[in-house]
Amino acid sequence: MALVLLLLQIPAVAILLSRLLRGPTRHPPLQPQKPSPELLGKVSIVVPTLNEAERIGPCLASLSQQSYEVREVLVVDSRSQDGTPDLVKRAGQADPRFRLLTDDPLPPGWVGRPWALHTGFIESSEQSDWVLGVDADTYLNPGLVSSLVKTAIAEGYDILSLAPQFILKYPGELWLQPALLMTLVYRFGPAGETNNSVERVMANGQCFLSRRSVLAALGGYSSARNSFCDDVTLARHAAAQGAKVGFFDGSKLLKVRMYEGAAETWREWGRSLDLKDAAARGQIWGDLWLLAAVQGLPIPLTLILLSWISLGMGSLPVVAALSLNLGLLVMRIGLLWAIAPSYDLTQAKAAWLFWLSPLADPLAVLRIFLSSTQTSIQWRGRSYTQA
Repeated sequence: MALVLLLLQIPAVAILLSRLLRGPTRHPPLQPQKPSPELLGKVSIVVPTLNEAERIGPCLASLSQQSYEVREVLVVDSRSQDGTPDLVKRAGQADPRFRLLTDDPLPPGWVGRPWALHTGFIESSEQSDWVLGVDADTYLNPGLVSSLVKTAIAEGYDILSLAPQFILKYPGELWLQPALLMTLVYRFGPAGETNNSVERVMANGQCFLSRRSVLAALGGYSSARNSFCDDVTLARHAAAQGAKVGFFDGSKLLKVRMYEGAAETWREWGRSLDLKDAAARGQIWGDLWLLAAVQGLPIPLTLILLSWISLGMGSLPVVAALSLNLGLLVMRIGLLWAIAPSYDLTQAKAAWLFWLSPLADPLAVLRIFLSSTQTSIQWRGRSYTQA
């Protein structure tokens, strides 16, 4: 049995190390930058909304703080029933760059978010060279848009998105959310990795910048119309067409309060973390094997192997398997320290639970497995069934 475990885990560990060891050469975190005259009016921002009244306020305020590089902010609402449009109209009274749009009824084959983004792209000014998609749960630090556009221009990126700093508050999410985030790190490496193949390209739709010309060539968001991870689907489609796509650390530029508590984190974030809409079936199952081998199994296997040794079953394969899994646990704790800057715990209750998040790893891997096999999805009052 110990030999079987070693055969299962050693190749996965080798793959993981090959990804993580590229971390020191990754692109450094982006810093806020001041705009310069050549950026005047070059960016259209699109914000898709559906019943976001409880959390869109900070986002609207932060968008108003962006400088003259922003030509317009198009908030595309999907007939919210909670007063979201009123908040947008109020923001528009203070900042004329805001414009409220209502998208048409959802066409067959489209998911709500990419449809709203597609509507915003179509309605945006052709005088803008860049289109920036922003989610309603985000807070943009001053200088974000300028930094993003200047980096894209200087380094030749056609699409550039940012990994945020996550705001965590409640005990359950403090324990679970970092373990779910780690599933992305294990599969795709850290944000800022610049050498991923097309099938390993990552993106984040919470802050997703694209050249307008590239979006036009791709048919807007139509290539991701039926995807629940439309950001990654669109980014990989663009990369396959020859676009240069980047995914950088934006923890100094962007904050996000995604979900309230562990239950919502499990239910809502888990719906898209598997990225099955953007990957071939073989890649999905390969990722599940890797996650099980290097993240899901080390804690239970360590306990089992220690019990075997205590019972006098300490053969060489058992000791080797135990050493391997203890090494994976040490690596996991080190990675927790590495991702700590990606979290804002200033509002957290029982912040110490963040440091116990490795104990949630088996649950996080289980969530990815369940999501990978799920076909019926509900989101914000809408029901979808994937073929």
